[in-house]
Amino acid sequence: MNDMSTLKNLEVGYDVPALPGMDESEIQTPCLILDLDALERNIKKMGDYAKAHGMRHRVHGKMHKSVDVALLQEKLGGAVGVCCQKVSEAEVFARGGIKDVLVSNQVRDPAKIDRLARLPKLGARTIVCVDDIDNVADLSAAAVKHGTTIECFIEMDVGAGRCGVIGAEKVLEIAKAIDAAENLKFTGIQAYQGAMQHMDSYEDRKAKIDTAVAMVQEAIDLLEPAGLKPELVSGGGTGSYYFESNSSVFNELQCGSYAFMDADYGRILDKDGNRIDQGEWENALFILTSVMSHAKADKAIVDAGLKAQSVDSGLPFIFGRDDVEYVKCSDEHGVVADPDGVLKVNDKLKLVPGHCDPTCNVHDWYVGVRDGKVETLWPVSARGKAY
Repeated sequence: MNDMSTLKNLEVGYDVPALPGMDESEIQTPCLILDLDALERNIKKMGDYAKAHGMRHRVHGKMHKSVDVALLQEKLGGAVGVCCQKVSEAEVFARGGIKDVLVSNQVRDPAKIDRLARLPKLGARTIVCVDDIDNVADLSAAAVKHGTTIECFIEMDVGAGRCGVIGAEKVLEIAKAIDAAENLKFTGIQAYQGAMQHMDSYEDRKAKIDTAVAMVQEAIDLLEPAGLKPELVSGGGTGSYYFESNSSVFNELQCGSYAFMDADYGRILDKDGNRIDQGEWENALFILTSVMSHAKADKAIVDAGLKAQSVDSGLPFIFGRDDVEYVKCSDEHGVVADPDGVLKVNDKLKLVPGHCDPTCNVHDWYVGVRDGKVETLWPVSARGKAY
Protein backbone atom coordinates (compact mmCIF):
# COMPACT_ATOMS: atom_id res chain seq x y z
CA MET A 1 0.00 0.00 0.00
CA ASN A 2 2.61 2.46 -1.15
CA ASP A 3 0.21 4.56 -3.24
CA MET A 4 0.46 8.13 -1.93
CA SER A 5 -2.95 8.95 -3.40
CA THR A 6 -4.42 6.34 -1.08
CA LEU A 7 -2.35 7.45 1.90
CA LYS A 8 -2.52 11.22 1.47
CA ASN A 9 -5.53 11.67 3.75
CA LEU A 10 -3.99 9.62 6.56
CA GLU A 11 -2.40 11.52 9.42
CA VAL A 12 0.90 10.33 10.89
CA GLY A 13 0.56 9.69 14.58
CA TYR A 14 -3.21 9.23 14.40
CA ASP A 15 -4.09 7.04 11.42
CA VAL A 16 -0.67 5.61 10.63
CA PRO A 17 2.76 5.44 12.27
CA ALA A 18 4.60 6.74 9.21
CA LEU A 19 4.36 7.52 5.51
CA PRO A 20 6.63 6.46 2.65
CA GLY A 21 9.62 8.72 2.25
CA MET A 22 10.00 9.51 5.94
CA ASP A 23 13.22 8.85 7.81
CA GLU A 24 13.18 5.85 10.10
CA SER A 25 13.84 8.23 12.99
CA GLU A 26 10.48 9.93 12.36
CA ILE A 27 8.34 6.78 12.73
CA GLN A 28 5.78 7.05 15.52
CA THR A 29 6.01 4.38 18.19
CA PRO A 30 5.16 1.79 19.23
CA CYS A 31 4.63 0.13 15.87
CA LEU A 32 5.70 -2.83 13.77
CA ILE A 33 8.53 -2.31 11.33
CA LEU A 34 9.82 -4.69 8.69
CA ASP A 35 13.40 -4.78 7.49
CA LEU A 36 12.49 -5.26 3.83
CA ASP A 37 15.92 -6.54 2.82
CA ALA A 38 15.88 -9.24 5.51
CA LEU A 39 12.25 -10.12 4.74
CA GLU A 40 12.98 -10.55 1.04
CA ARG A 41 16.04 -12.68 1.73
CA ASN A 42 14.04 -14.96 4.04
CA ILE A 43 11.25 -15.33 1.49
CA LYS A 44 13.64 -16.10 -1.38
CA LYS A 45 15.60 -18.57 0.72
CA MET A 46 12.54 -20.61 1.66
CA GLY A 47 11.25 -20.43 -1.90
CA ASP A 48 14.54 -21.71 -3.28
CA TYR A 49 14.58 -24.50 -0.69
CA ALA A 50 11.04 -25.64 -1.49
CA LYS A 51 11.72 -25.62 -5.22
CA ALA A 52 14.97 -27.55 -4.82
CA HIS A 53 13.15 -30.23 -2.83
CA GLY A 54 10.12 -30.47 -5.12
CA MET A 55 7.78 -29.13 -2.44
CA ARG A 56 4.78 -26.85 -2.70
CA HIS A 57 4.96 -24.06 -0.14
CA ARG A 58 1.63 -22.83 1.18
CA VAL A 59 2.62 -19.94 3.45
CA HIS A 60 0.84 -19.54 6.78
CA GLY A 61 -1.25 -16.40 6.60
CA LYS A 62 -2.21 -16.51 10.26
CA MET A 63 1.31 -15.37 11.09
CA HIS A 64 1.26 -12.01 9.30
CA LYS A 65 -2.45 -11.65 8.38
CA SER A 66 -1.32 -9.50 5.45
CA VAL A 67 -2.38 -9.76 1.81
CA ASP A 68 0.67 -7.70 0.82
CA VAL A 69 3.11 -10.06 2.53
CA ALA A 70 1.34 -13.11 1.04
CA LEU A 71 1.55 -11.64 -2.45
CA LEU A 72 5.26 -10.93 -1.90
CA GLN A 73 5.72 -14.55 -0.83
CA GLU A 74 4.12 -15.67 -4.08
CA LYS A 75 6.18 -13.25 -6.18
CA LEU A 76 9.59 -13.76 -4.58
CA GLY A 77 9.25 -17.21 -3.04
CA GLY A 78 7.01 -19.05 -5.46
CA ALA A 79 4.38 -19.72 -2.79
CA VAL A 80 1.33 -21.54 -4.15
CA GLY A 81 -1.13 -19.81 -1.83
CA VAL A 82 -1.87 -19.54 1.87
CA CYS A 83 -3.24 -21.45 4.77
CA CYS A 84 -5.04 -19.69 7.59
CA GLN A 85 -7.11 -20.68 10.58
CA LYS A 86 -10.45 -18.93 10.19
CA VAL A 87 -13.01 -18.50 7.41
CA SER A 88 -12.94 -14.71 7.74
CA GLU A 89 -9.14 -14.77 7.34
CA ALA A 90 -9.56 -16.92 4.25
CA GLU A 91 -12.02 -14.39 2.82
CA VAL A 92 -9.52 -11.56 3.25
CA PHE A 93 -6.85 -13.46 1.31
CA ALA A 94 -9.28 -14.58 -1.40
CA ARG A 95 -10.59 -11.05 -1.83
CA GLY A 96 -7.00 -9.84 -1.98
CA GLY A 97 -6.15 -12.04 -4.96
CA ILE A 98 -4.76 -15.23 -3.39
CA LYS A 99 -6.02 -18.08 -5.56
CA ASP A 100 -5.33 -21.14 -3.40
CA VAL A 101 -6.58 -20.98 0.20
CA LEU A 102 -6.60 -23.67 2.88
CA VAL A 103 -8.50 -23.22 6.11
CA SER A 104 -6.14 -25.42 8.11
CA ASN A 105 -8.74 -25.93 10.79
CA GLN A 106 -12.20 -27.37 11.28
CA VAL A 107 -15.30 -25.36 10.29
CA ARG A 108 -18.47 -26.54 12.05
CA ASP A 109 -20.78 -23.56 12.64
CA PRO A 110 -23.50 -23.44 9.93
CA ALA A 111 -22.98 -19.74 9.20
CA LYS A 112 -19.24 -20.23 8.81
CA ILE A 113 -19.74 -23.28 6.59
CA ASP A 114 -22.02 -21.19 4.37
CA ARG A 115 -19.37 -18.50 4.02
CA LEU A 116 -16.73 -21.14 3.32
CA ALA A 117 -18.84 -22.55 0.51
CA ARG A 118 -18.97 -19.11 -1.12
CA LEU A 119 -15.19 -18.68 -1.18
CA PRO A 120 -14.70 -20.36 -4.58
CA LYS A 121 -16.88 -17.64 -6.10
CA LEU A 122 -14.06 -15.23 -5.26
CA GLY A 123 -11.82 -17.22 -7.58
CA ALA A 124 -9.96 -19.17 -4.93
CA ARG A 125 -9.38 -22.88 -4.71
CA THR A 126 -10.86 -23.64 -1.29
CA ILE A 127 -9.68 -26.43 1.00
CA VAL A 128 -10.76 -27.16 4.57
CA CYS A 129 -9.72 -29.64 7.24
CA VAL A 130 -12.08 -32.35 8.47
CA ASP A 131 -11.68 -34.61 11.50
CA ASP A 132 -15.30 -35.78 12.00
CA ILE A 133 -17.44 -37.69 9.53
CA ASP A 134 -20.49 -35.74 10.71
CA ASN A 135 -18.95 -32.58 9.22
CA VAL A 136 -19.06 -34.04 5.71
CA ALA A 137 -22.81 -33.76 5.10
CA ASP A 138 -22.90 -30.13 6.24
CA LEU A 139 -20.01 -29.14 3.99
CA SER A 140 -21.59 -30.95 1.06
CA ALA A 141 -25.00 -29.33 1.54
CA ALA A 142 -23.48 -25.85 1.61
CA ALA A 143 -21.36 -26.49 -1.49
CA VAL A 144 -24.40 -27.82 -3.37
CA LYS A 145 -26.44 -24.79 -2.28
CA HIS A 146 -23.88 -22.38 -3.73
CA GLY A 147 -22.87 -24.48 -6.72
CA THR A 148 -19.25 -24.65 -5.63
CA THR A 149 -16.68 -27.31 -4.80
CA ILE A 150 -14.98 -27.57 -1.42
CA GLU A 151 -11.83 -29.64 -1.25
CA CYS A 152 -11.06 -31.47 1.98
CA PHE A 153 -7.96 -32.48 3.89
CA ILE A 154 -8.42 -35.05 6.60
CA GLU A 155 -6.51 -33.76 9.57
CA MET A 156 -4.50 -36.33 11.47
CA ASP A 157 -3.36 -35.84 15.05
CA VAL A 158 0.29 -36.77 14.72
CA GLY A 159 1.30 -35.57 18.16
CA ALA A 160 -0.04 -32.07 18.72
CA GLY A 161 -2.94 -33.38 20.79
CA ARG A 162 -5.44 -30.87 19.42
CA CYS A 163 -7.68 -31.42 16.43
CA GLY A 164 -7.33 -34.40 14.12
CA VAL A 165 -8.17 -38.07 13.95
CA ILE A 166 -5.94 -40.82 15.25
CA GLY A 167 -5.54 -44.00 13.23
CA ALA A 168 -5.42 -44.89 9.55
CA GLU A 169 -8.82 -46.60 9.64
CA LYS A 170 -10.50 -43.36 10.68
CA VAL A 171 -8.80 -41.52 7.84
CA LEU A 172 -10.08 -44.07 5.34
CA GLU A 173 -13.62 -43.91 6.71
CA ILE A 174 -13.84 -40.12 6.38
CA ALA A 175 -12.09 -40.11 2.98
CA LYS A 176 -14.71 -42.51 1.61
CA ALA A 177 -17.51 -40.28 2.92
CA ILE A 178 -15.96 -37.17 1.34
CA ASP A 179 -15.43 -38.98 -1.96
CA ALA A 180 -19.08 -40.01 -2.02
CA ALA A 181 -20.45 -36.56 -1.10
CA GLU A 182 -21.75 -34.11 -3.69
CA ASN A 183 -19.56 -31.09 -4.45
CA LEU A 184 -16.76 -32.24 -2.16
CA LYS A 185 -13.35 -33.53 -3.17
CA PHE A 186 -10.95 -35.57 -1.07
CA THR A 187 -7.63 -33.84 -1.73
CA GLY A 188 -5.34 -35.17 0.95
CA ILE A 189 -4.05 -35.14 4.48
CA GLN A 190 -2.97 -32.42 6.87
CA ALA A 191 -0.39 -33.62 9.39
CA TYR A 192 1.06 -30.63 11.18
CA GLN A 193 3.03 -31.37 14.34
CA GLY A 194 2.65 -28.03 16.09
CA ALA A 195 3.67 -29.22 19.54
CA MET A 196 7.27 -29.86 18.48
CA GLN A 197 8.04 -26.76 16.41
CA HIS A 198 9.63 -24.90 19.32
CA MET A 199 11.51 -27.79 20.91
CA ASP A 200 15.12 -26.61 21.20
CA SER A 201 16.82 -29.86 20.23
CA TYR A 202 17.09 -30.74 16.53
CA GLU A 203 17.19 -34.45 17.37
CA ASP A 204 14.09 -34.19 19.58
CA ARG A 205 12.19 -32.48 16.78
CA LYS A 206 13.33 -35.11 14.30
CA ALA A 207 12.12 -37.94 16.54
CA LYS A 208 8.65 -36.39 16.72
CA ILE A 209 8.46 -35.99 12.96
CA ASP A 210 9.67 -39.54 12.35
CA THR A 211 6.66 -40.72 14.36
CA ALA A 212 4.34 -38.42 12.40
CA VAL A 213 5.68 -39.64 9.06
CA ALA A 214 5.06 -43.26 10.05
CA MET A 215 1.46 -42.45 11.02
CA VAL A 216 0.79 -40.68 7.72
CA GLN A 217 2.39 -43.46 5.69
CA GLU A 218 0.14 -46.00 7.39
CA ALA A 219 -2.90 -43.96 6.32
CA ILE A 220 -1.63 -43.64 2.74
CA ASP A 221 -1.13 -47.40 2.60
CA LEU A 222 -4.83 -47.86 3.36
CA LEU A 223 -6.06 -45.08 1.08
CA GLU A 224 -4.22 -46.08 -2.09
CA PRO A 225 -5.82 -49.55 -2.55
CA ALA A 226 -9.21 -47.87 -2.13
CA GLY A 227 -8.45 -45.51 -5.02
CA LEU A 228 -8.06 -42.56 -2.69
CA LYS A 229 -4.39 -41.70 -3.02
CA PRO A 230 -3.86 -38.23 -1.50
CA GLU A 231 -2.97 -35.53 -3.98
CA LEU A 232 -1.41 -33.46 -1.19
CA VAL A 233 0.10 -34.27 2.17
CA SER A 234 0.52 -30.96 3.91
CA GLY A 235 2.36 -29.88 7.04
CA GLY A 236 5.70 -28.64 8.25
CA GLY A 237 6.68 -25.44 10.00
CA THR A 238 9.69 -23.23 10.53
CA GLY A 239 11.05 -25.67 13.10
CA SER A 240 10.64 -28.81 11.03
CA TYR A 241 10.31 -28.13 7.28
CA TYR A 242 13.58 -29.93 6.47
CA PHE A 243 12.21 -33.15 7.98
CA GLU A 244 8.92 -33.14 6.05
CA SER A 245 10.61 -32.16 2.79
CA ASN A 246 12.97 -35.15 3.01
CA SER A 247 10.34 -37.63 4.18
CA SER A 248 9.10 -38.87 0.76
CA VAL A 249 5.61 -38.56 2.27
CA PHE A 250 4.88 -34.82 2.49
CA ASN A 251 4.70 -32.69 -0.65
CA GLU A 252 3.44 -29.40 0.76
CA LEU A 253 4.89 -27.15 3.48
CA GLN A 254 2.98 -24.72 5.71
CA CYS A 255 5.82 -22.56 7.09
CA GLY A 256 5.00 -19.11 8.39
CA SER A 257 7.32 -17.61 11.00
CA TYR A 258 10.48 -18.04 8.89
CA ALA A 259 9.59 -14.80 7.05
CA PHE A 260 9.57 -12.58 10.16
CA MET A 261 11.15 -14.66 12.94
CA ASP A 262 10.64 -14.09 16.66
CA ALA A 263 12.50 -14.62 19.90
CA ASP A 264 10.94 -18.00 20.67
CA TYR A 265 11.73 -19.52 17.28
CA GLY A 266 15.18 -17.95 17.36
CA ARG A 267 16.12 -20.04 20.38
CA ILE A 268 15.71 -23.41 18.67
CA LEU A 269 18.81 -25.14 17.36
CA ASP A 270 19.71 -26.41 13.91
CA LYS A 271 21.52 -29.67 13.19
CA ASP A 272 24.87 -28.06 14.01
CA GLY A 273 23.68 -26.74 17.37
CA ASN A 274 23.34 -23.12 16.23
CA ARG A 275 20.34 -20.88 16.92
CA ILE A 276 18.25 -20.60 13.77
CA ASP A 277 18.17 -16.79 13.96
CA GLN A 278 21.96 -16.77 13.65
CA GLY A 279 22.39 -18.07 10.14
CA GLU A 280 19.31 -19.96 8.97
CA TRP A 281 16.86 -17.05 9.15
CA GLU A 282 17.10 -13.33 9.82
CA ASN A 283 15.00 -11.17 12.15
CA ALA A 284 12.87 -9.07 9.83
CA LEU A 285 10.05 -8.03 12.21
CA PHE A 286 10.55 -5.58 15.05
CA ILE A 287 8.46 -3.58 17.47
CA LEU A 288 9.91 -0.10 17.28
CA THR A 289 9.68 1.55 20.68
CA SER A 290 10.85 4.83 22.23
CA VAL A 291 12.25 5.73 25.61
CA MET A 292 9.61 7.89 27.31
CA SER A 293 11.13 8.22 30.75
CA HIS A 294 14.50 7.81 32.44
CA ALA A 295 13.65 9.17 35.86
CA LYS A 296 15.41 6.19 37.47
CA ALA A 297 19.14 6.10 36.81
CA ASP A 298 19.34 2.36 36.14
CA LYS A 299 16.20 1.85 34.07
CA ALA A 300 14.56 3.31 31.00
CA ILE A 301 10.82 3.15 30.41
CA VAL A 302 9.68 2.56 26.84
CA ASP A 303 6.25 2.93 25.23
CA ALA A 304 5.81 -0.72 24.16
CA GLY A 305 4.07 -2.71 26.86
CA LEU A 306 1.51 -5.49 26.82
CA LYS A 307 -0.79 -3.69 24.39
CA ALA A 308 1.95 -3.66 21.75
CA GLN A 309 2.92 -7.33 21.89
CA SER A 310 2.19 -10.83 23.05
CA VAL A 311 4.39 -12.24 25.81
CA ASP A 312 2.92 -15.76 25.88
CA SER A 313 6.28 -17.07 24.64
CA GLY A 314 8.39 -14.77 26.76
CA LEU A 315 9.57 -11.18 26.73
CA PRO A 316 11.09 -9.58 23.65
CA PHE A 317 14.79 -9.04 23.30
CA ILE A 318 16.42 -5.80 22.19
CA PHE A 319 17.91 -6.30 18.75
CA GLY A 320 21.56 -5.57 18.22
CA ARG A 321 22.39 -4.61 21.80
CA ASP A 322 23.71 -6.39 24.86
CA ASP A 323 24.17 -3.34 27.11
CA VAL A 324 20.44 -2.98 27.87
CA GLU A 325 17.70 -5.56 28.48
CA TYR A 326 13.89 -5.54 28.30
CA VAL A 327 12.96 -7.02 31.69
CA LYS A 328 9.32 -6.27 32.49
CA CYS A 329 6.12 -4.84 31.05
CA SER A 330 2.67 -3.60 32.00
CA ASP A 331 -0.18 -2.36 29.82
CA GLU A 332 1.50 0.72 28.35
CA HIS A 333 5.07 0.52 29.64
CA GLY A 334 8.15 -1.58 29.12
CA VAL A 335 10.98 -1.57 31.62
CA VAL A 336 14.48 -1.69 30.17
CA ALA A 337 17.38 -2.38 32.49
CA ASP A 338 20.03 0.26 31.76
CA PRO A 339 22.73 -0.23 34.41
CA ASP A 340 25.22 2.13 32.76
CA GLY A 341 22.69 4.84 31.88
CA VAL A 342 23.44 4.68 28.16
CA LEU A 343 19.89 5.46 27.01
CA LYS A 344 18.21 8.84 26.90
CA VAL A 345 14.63 10.02 26.39
CA ASN A 346 13.37 9.58 22.79
CA ASP A 347 16.00 6.98 21.93
CA LYS A 348 14.45 4.25 19.80
CA LEU A 349 14.97 0.51 20.27
CA LYS A 350 14.04 -2.46 18.07
CA LEU A 351 12.36 -5.27 19.97
CA VAL A 352 12.17 -8.80 18.62
CA PRO A 353 8.81 -10.06 19.93
CA GLY A 354 8.57 -13.33 21.80
CA HIS A 355 5.80 -14.59 19.48
CA CYS A 356 5.22 -12.93 16.12
CA ASP A 357 1.71 -14.20 15.29
CA PRO A 358 -0.31 -12.69 18.17
CA THR A 359 1.95 -9.62 18.23
CA CYS A 360 1.12 -8.83 14.60
CA ASN A 361 -2.57 -9.25 15.38
CA VAL A 362 -2.59 -6.28 17.79
CA HIS A 363 -1.29 -3.80 15.19
CA ASP A 364 -2.95 -2.16 12.19
CA TRP A 365 0.12 -1.48 10.04
CA TYR A 366 3.51 -2.74 8.97
CA VAL A 367 6.06 -0.04 8.19
CA GLY A 368 8.49 -1.35 5.58
CA VAL A 369 11.95 0.16 5.96
CA ARG A 370 15.00 0.02 3.70
CA ASP A 371 18.28 1.93 4.07
CA GLY A 372 16.90 4.07 6.89
CA LYS A 373 13.85 5.23 4.95
CA VAL A 374 10.19 4.23 5.03
CA GLU A 375 9.56 2.55 1.69
CA THR A 376 6.07 1.14 2.10
CA LEU A 377 3.10 0.86 4.43
CA TRP A 378 1.07 -2.36 4.53
CA PRO A 379 -2.15 -2.90 6.48
CA VAL A 380 -2.50 -5.94 8.72
CA SER A 381 -5.32 -6.91 6.37
CA ALA A 382 -6.94 -9.71 8.39
CA ARG A 383 -6.53 -8.17 11.83
CA GLY A 384 -9.63 -8.91 13.88
CA LYS A 385 -10.82 -11.58 11.45
CA ALA A 386 -11.26 -14.25 14.11
CA TYR A 387 -14.57 -15.71 12.92
